[in-house]
Amino acid sequence: MRVEEVMTTDLVTCDADAAVRDAAERMLRNRVGSVVVTDGGTPAGILTESDVLHAAYATDDPLSTIPVQKAASAPLVTVGPDATLRTATERMRSEGVKKLVVVDGVTPAGIVTTQDVVDNYAGIRREVHDLATDATGWSERSDGFGD
Repeated sequence: MRVEEVMTTDLVTCDADAAVRDAAERMLRNRVGSVVVTDGGTPAGILTESDVLHAAYATDDPLSTIPVQKAASAPLVTVGPDATLRTATERMRSEGVKKLVVVDGVTPAGIVTTQDVVDNYAGIRREVHDLATDATGWSERSDGFGD
């Protein structure tokens, strides 16, 4: 199963110069757990719910006074749309993140999250089963040399 089959294509973005409060409002309004942070229209990081909580706790300042660029996680961890979900989950694990921005070249195309992987677990298992069945069937076939 490929990332492009399960990713969300509606990215919610926020400018790096915005306040964390504005980014949090976008998350709430769009019912998402993160915003992709842009700097001059170019993706520069990601601000997650956890980042918002950490910024509020660490600074003890109002969210309206904390710049997104100070609270966001950077650099942005990405994956291509044609990558397998296995590759995506390995990347999440190795980078210690729960969300990967999907990029086609340098253009953001969507986002894939651990929740997307969980939601598609049955399809992933089915695909693994089908691959294993195909591999077993191939090995049991005649080799074409007089069998």
